[in-house]
Amino acid sequence: MNINVLTLFPDIIDNYFNHSMGARAVKKGLFNVKALNIRDFSKDKHNKVDDTPFGGGAGMLMTPQPLFDSVNYVKESHPKTKIIFMSPKGKVLNNKLARELADSESLTFVCGHYEGVDQRFIDELVDVELSIGDYVLTGGELATLVSIDAIMRFIPGVLGAENVHEEESFEDDLLEYPQYTRPSDYNGLKVPDVLTSGHHANIKKWQRERQIEETLLKRPDLLERAKLSKADKAYLNKINNT
Repeated sequence: MNINVLTLFPDIIDNYFNHSMGARAVKKGLFNVKALNIRDFSKDKHNKVDDTPFGGGAGMLMTPQPLFDSVNYVKESHPKTKIIFMSPKGKVLNNKLARELADSESLTFVCGHYEGVDQRFIDELVDVELSIGDYVLTGGELATLVSIDAIMRFIPGVLGAENVHEEESFEDDLLEYPQYTRPSDYNGLKVPDVLTSGHHANIKKWQRERQIEETLLKRPDLLERAKLSKADKAYLNKINNT
């Protein structure tokens, strides 16, 4: 996959992919990331990229020309790239959407700043308006990095084991079960006996029941669409009636 990021602060993007899992994945050639400075595409003699909004209002808006030209530049080499604009008005990112985007041939993220961007850019060139939550950030770079991080985990080879997602939070719309490591007894705090029993069926049952409990306690809204078996529903009914 090819990923482009159009931003006023390319160093933020570049620095992230110099570290940890993202850096390893790029080095292995699992995907490419290129940050481009929107200001480099400005035709203003001072490389200005913002102006006051028509109709008044606080703040400044990013002007259409640098945005249009930067996207068109990317499309010259990646004509099928999907243009994603990070916006609090966008569709909220979740695991399902991240998995879908990971199947794309090319993604181009556009990071807004100031009070936003000229609507004509969104209407004409943006394929997906994307949000990471119901709050507003000072710019789109952090939201873009969060989105790329979530997406790249579904690119084959990034995490190693291909089925590693299956037991994580939000798979089947349930939260992940609690996990423990050595020592089994730390200052009197003991790991649940079932996890050291070696009985795999009992361990799987314990893990699934803890997933249901965690979701009921912390994110009961997820249970409305969770994929529950008959045994899951029976357990949920049991704990709801105790």
